[in-house]
Amino acid sequence: MSQKKSGFNNLDLNNIGNWPQGPKLVFCALLTVLILGLSYLLVIRGAAEELEGLEAKEVELRAKFEEEQKRAVNLEPLKQQLAQMEQVLQQMLRQLPSKTEMPDLIIDVSQTALSSGLNNELFKPGDEQLEEFYAEKPIALRLVGSYHQFGAFVSGVASLPRVVILTMHDINLKPRDPKAGISARSGALELSGTVKTYRYLDDNELADQEKKAADEEAARKKGGR
Repeated sequence: MSQKKSGFNNLDLNNIGNWPQGPKLVFCALLTVLILGLSYLLVIRGAAEELEGLEAKEVELRAKFEEEQKRAVNLEPLKQQLAQMEQVLQQMLRQLPSKTEMPDLIIDVSQTALSSGLNNELFKPGDEQLEEFYAEKPIALRLVGSYHQFGAFVSGVASLPRVVILTMHDINLKPRDPKAGISARSGALELSGTVKTYRYLDDNELADQEKKAADEEAARKKGGR
């Protein structure tokens, strides 16, 4: 045994070709094991890590697919609900006055104020503004009367044949100044500001609004390039 150890100790690493056959075989075996170990670390282990990454990606994609599939299942009912809501909206809009009815409607509102006993000091319709589904018309007004007369005016407008929507903007309601000619002791109030009334758009106007919106969207996309 001591001779064998001595033989290995006397080997020249710089002259492996002259080694005896036994040490050569041992050296080749060790070299083979080293190469296989390095191959595992560099190739097989790297491939295993890549496989683990792909498996994790597969799980992520599968979960995303299942989520999108659930959305796709609910998409059709949502489309039906949207179509029903649009239909209800169109029905509600059709209850508003039309373009040809708007002038007479404004006169009716003014006459309702007078018939309610209100002093109509100012009632001036402004320029109409077209929106996506409807048109709005502002009216600058100043009405003077009692609390009960204003109540009668609101009730009278609500009872008009067509649905009349009046929204108030910058409205100011205050007791009437006695110096203005009507005694404050009578309980007179002054309502001043702007109200807006609305009508629905006819088919041609809707088509124009859709074209306008499409042109604006195209211009926006072109400008964003």
